[in-house]
Amino acid sequence: MMKCLLKLSFLFFAVLILSQARAQTPIDTLEFLPVGGIKQAVKIEGADRSKPLFLFITGGPGSEGIYDENKAYLDELKKFFTVVAWDQRNCGQTLKLNPSPVKLTVALFENDTHELVTALLNQFHQQKLFLMGWSWGTVLGFYMADKHPEQLYAYMTVSPAVNQWESERISLNELKQKAIAQKNKKAISELGKVNIPFESGEQNYYDRKWLSLLNGEDIGDTTEFRKYFTENEEMIALFKEANFINFTVSLPEINCPVYFFVGRNDHQTNYNISEKYYNELIAPKKDLFWFEKSGHLIPVTEPRLMQEVVIKKILPQIILLN
Repeated sequence: MMKCLLKLSFLFFAVLILSQARAQTPIDTLEFLPVGGIKQAVKIEGADRSKPLFLFITGGPGSEGIYDENKAYLDELKKFFTVVAWDQRNCGQTLKLNPSPVKLTVALFENDTHELVTALLNQFHQQKLFLMGWSWGTVLGFYMADKHPEQLYAYMTVSPAVNQWESERISLNELKQKAIAQKNKKAISELGKVNIPFESGEQNYYDRKWLSLLNGEDIGDTTEFRKYFTENEEMIALFKEANFINFTVSLPEINCPVYFFVGRNDHQTNYNISEKYYNELIAPKKDLFWFEKSGHLIPVTEPRLMQEVVIKKILPQIILLN
């Protein structure tokens, strides 16, 4: 009798351990999914593949989404979500595999985003996911929140591009005033060549160069920095097209929870414009989180705080809502 009980006890614990192992199945994979008529690269990572999906859409346009440095602002999230980083069309590993066969437009990237979200939900047998967009990525995120809110638990907009040409006008005026106050002749000369909307990649370069330098940021290799704007016509044209979107007019209401992450010193996507839009936006649930030590680069400058906000403040709210 005792032997029988011991065997049953052993069997019980074996089944329990096996079930726990199955319940905690980590994932770390690079996949190429058919999206928008081409194969697009996604890096999928998490401590448990059964956790909710979390898609991070990086800034740009033209920037890789899959790179080692993003671990600093995504790794903690991987304990609570299945995190997806994405090399968009004509970026990173997606570009190496298959350049876009068609002209780059905002609508094309919006369609890619929806197809990718749908593919991920189908693959992981989930109904919704968490979506975070940063800078240019917020344009695609706002599209999803507007057109496909049923697929989102929540949309998190980091350094949102709300009314970008107005933001650029404010920023350029501030930069000119700062250059004059500092008697920086080179800055005064180069900023004097810039018009809004930007009329060339060179104007865009001068603006971003002095936006960084006059705010005390190191832009690294200025030769490579300049090349992005002056030798990347397709992406600069895409950037200009996106800048004509004014969400304060086109998107007064969102039908899913939305959360704003705004740098107190963000002059690139102006923090005042973001706050005003947040206050006016109608949504079933919304909140605004200020990052006091950040400008435009919240994931880089305050990665720990950004993830803490998601894990400790947003995730519990969404669990209660659902």
